[in-house]
Amino acid sequence: MKVTIFSTCLVDLVFPNVGKAMVEVLERFGCETYMPKQQICCGQITYNSGYVKESTQTMRNEVDALLSKDTDYIVGPAGSCVNMLKELQFHLGDDPEYKVKAHVLAGKVYEFSQFMYRILGVLDAGAELHANATYHRSCHMTRLLGERESPFILMEHVKGLNVIALPHIENCCGFGGMFSMKVPQVSRQMVDEKVADVESTGADILISCDPGCLMNIGGRFNREGKAITIMHLAEVLNSNVDMDRVRFVDEQERAELDREYLVKSNIEEETLV
Repeated sequence: MKVTIFSTCLVDLVFPNVGKAMVEVLERFGCETYMPKQQICCGQITYNSGYVKESTQTMRNEVDALLSKDTDYIVGPAGSCVNMLKELQFHLGDDPEYKVKAHVLAGKVYEFSQFMYRILGVLDAGAELHANATYHRSCHMTRLLGERESPFILMEHVKGLNVIALPHIENCCGFGGMFSMKVPQVSRQMVDEKVADVESTGADILISCDPGCLMNIGGRFNREGKAITIMHLAEVLNSNVDMDRVRFVDEQERAELDREYLVKSNIEEETLV
């Protein structure tokens, strides 16, 4: 299986270890990876800031870059950015050529945990990490990309990992790209509330599938002189791997697990809100 790596700006510039972990996990499961150097940014930050016309060339470049090699799938480590790639077919809707290209792109692109669980069918990646952790569920990945279950089900099968429910998990961390810069006072209040919720769990590790959220929450912990280890799920699944423990899931079992998780998570959220 051939996979194009959508690296994202933050992974390139801030969290290269996340990209490395993602590639190592994918290749361990038989994927032949390819990362086009032409990719720069998906255009989300400028587009969401109102620079719609000015973002067009950036978005076209990303489409060309990610389709430059004929691979089976495109996989990225950020739910927010992956969702933007899926929306490019609408943002470039006035351009007949790129509307078609972006539609092809949207059909191939997956967020990392989504790809592992829903495409590769991985249930247990063979990872081992003895720690108390909590998980921050990013807004865009959940509400726009529509992926809730995959990260939790994959974490559930990491040997030694105790995942503690995060209070007010549905709340935003306050990053929101340019939102944190345009409305810093509001953003700070939001991330302070998120830090307090993380602290209340007693967890040693904060896990997420969106590097932007990890940067924002981890940065606030650091500025407050508080200790927390931040990890992307790719790094978790790349920890102390024993391939003899790997387990896959078929379509029927996956559907049952999804239903079980949704029932459980809805009960938790009703309790915590």
